[in-house]
Amino acid sequence: MAIATINPANNTTIEEFDEFTDEHVDDCIASADLAYKHWRNVDVGERATFLARASELMMERSDRFASLLTMEMGKLIGEAKGEVALAASILQYYADNGPDMIADETLQVDDGSAIVRTLPIGPLLGVMPWNFPLYQVVRFVGPNLLLGNTVLIKHASICPQSAAALEELFRDAGAPAGVYTNLFLSGSKISRIIDHPKIRGVSLTGSEGAGASVGERAGKNVKKSVLELGGSDPFIVLDDGDDFDRLIVAAVTGRMANTGQSCVASKRFFVVDDLYESFVSALSRAFGELVPGDPADENTTLGPLSSEQAAEDLDELVGDAVDKGATAVVGGHRLDRDGSYYEATVLTGVSDEMRAFSEELFGPVAAVYSVKDADEAVQLANSSPYGLGSTVYSKDVDAARAVADRLDVGMVWINHPTATAPELPFGGVKNSGYGRELSHYGIGEFANHKLVRVVPMESEITGAGG
Repeated sequence: MAIATINPANNTTIEEFDEFTDEHVDDCIASADLAYKHWRNVDVGERATFLARASELMMERSDRFASLLTMEMGKLIGEAKGEVALAASILQYYADNGPDMIADETLQVDDGSAIVRTLPIGPLLGVMPWNFPLYQVVRFVGPNLLLGNTVLIKHASICPQSAAALEELFRDAGAPAGVYTNLFLSGSKISRIIDHPKIRGVSLTGSEGAGASVGERAGKNVKKSVLELGGSDPFIVLDDGDDFDRLIVAAVTGRMANTGQSCVASKRFFVVDDLYESFVSALSRAFGELVPGDPADENTTLGPLSSEQAAEDLDELVGDAVDKGATAVVGGHRLDRDGSYYEATVLTGVSDEMRAFSEELFGPVAAVYSVKDADEAVQLANSSPYGLGSTVYSKDVDAARAVADRLDVGMVWINHPTATAPELPFGGVKNSGYGRELSHYGIGEFANHKLVRVVPMESEITGAGG
């Protein structure tokens, strides 16, 4: 696949980029390894200052970054500016809190001393997606550069200008050569990099298939991997919280953020019987009021999908459901205009013989189910092969917590659609992957938690375990 900027609002190719040769990639890995030998020994305070400067530069360049996101993957301009601010806040979070997170931990022992040191492990590969071109990168890069690892980023082929702008940002913030390296590569070249003896770990955010391939390759090389894969997040409505309008705002936000192209978007809505009809009616009305248009226009509320292929894939899933008996209450088709647009769609009557029941709907399509009670909602929610995020909506917080405890997911939000913040761990279970990013959990994934135990010379020598 070509590495190119193709504006999905009109499917016009803006710029193409040459893929790196194997020799160039090898040189990049060698540079990352050489830089690691220095970077790991830089005082953590200096590394924190570097991240703070990167955060500052990102905000200074906010308009430029936002415009790139809108041009390359069709993100609404307001949401693009929000992503820039989120990414900058993550860098600042690790600048402010990272040094304490990796401080030596003292363990209680009977004699002598024991500490655990949190240390870097070496050059890492990050394989990043197109849907959040800044946020997905910095949540991997921020903690690892603070820790002292170096990183090589294979970004999505449809957002090369965003990828290059990030490399420029970190260089301008003061990163020595090799600390942060962008790789223009196709996905077929990832395995070769994972095999390289200087690469010590890999993090991927992407599809289930890509995750399985990367995880297998990393395992064969005995290298750590973190996988953040797909999701089919449930949004369980037990009652309307005595504010039906707020419920609908939460549902629309949960489903339509980033034009529905988010792993943690609310994709399956399980609504108790007595609210089902009114919920479907109100959600359909809200979807029907969204305004398609140029994502760079502040008045647009429904942007394009990221590519023509993404729109075709979504149309195929919806078509399969409708052909087998589901109802598109609103939407259900491609928009009749240039670009990779799809109507905001509400599906009802989705059943287990339809692909939409078990596959991820990656776009502006909501599947709504009627359930008699919380037990049925939990059973249906857990029937998915995915387990990333979820929402439980109820004025009875204790009841919502009880449902949350039964959901097979990595994250549960009560009375708010699944979201993200620097201080909150992010990740899932089942086919949604493994490992965590953000918070103090994220900084520990690619770390050597090294024990240093000092035993007094007068102590008795005992047998070793293990």
